[in-house]
Amino acid sequence: MPDAVAIQGEAGSFSHAAAIETHGPALELVPCTTFVDLFRAVETGSASSGVVPIENTLAGSVHENYDLLSAHELHVIAETELRIRHCLIAPPRTALDDIHRVASHPVALAQCRHFFLTHPGVVAVPAYDTAGSVRDLMAGRGGSDAAIASKLAAELYGAEVLAEGLEDHAENYTRFLVIAREPPPAARRQAESNKTSLILALGNTPGSLHRALGVFAARGLDLSKIESRPLPGRPWEYLFYLDVLDAGQGTVGEAIEELRTFAFGVRSLGTYPAR
Repeated sequence: MPDAVAIQGEAGSFSHAAAIETHGPALELVPCTTFVDLFRAVETGSASSGVVPIENTLAGSVHENYDLLSAHELHVIAETELRIRHCLIAPPRTALDDIHRVASHPVALAQCRHFFLTHPGVVAVPAYDTAGSVRDLMAGRGGSDAAIASKLAAELYGAEVLAEGLEDHAENYTRFLVIAREPPPAARRQAESNKTSLILALGNTPGSLHRALGVFAARGLDLSKIESRPLPGRPWEYLFYLDVLDAGQGTVGEAIEELRTFAFGVRSLGTYPAR
């Protein structure tokens, strides 16, 4: 039986492409309207896992998903990095001169600013999903003449790609996390380089962050990501999200135990092979 994988958006979205990367093409897709719905689907068992974008090389971090990781008792079991290549998509036999309104997700539209600057007669129309904008376009809904989405979306909905590479910079990648109710078996975590994702909170005292980072530096562990988010109910205090790379040192567990002696709310989200 194929894995039931929750994504935010519709079939043909970049999250769908990431799910294929992590689970293979024989998966049962569980489309969700919002990220909240996605986390709930995994938490309640409607999906066996979920694929969520966490950061993009052009748009930055997806803060909502960092907050949802903190709010839900789920585990990060894998990651993947997807090259994001935006396509201008329209119904077959549509000419570029006929396009005046282009729909897509706001993040995708923001990554294609140069296209709109060089086509001043074309208006960007925000939509809830990249692939959903193609689906609605082909169904005659949404009030647009074209959409910006993946090539996969064009193939799934019978549309035509008029142009590829609309993104402002070629180095456009999104990192996706795979979340699940249970951590992966230890055998699946065996890799030359593992990544551990952590949440921790620190008191608002001088040197607290320096002390926390020193726990990892002292063991030769590389921090590949640090993200801070406001700590609900505690003004001017923050939750820190850390991604720690273990290239064979095997000392991440020791570092976490030392952290617990002075930090609060220390929680490991998961250990998984680093990409």
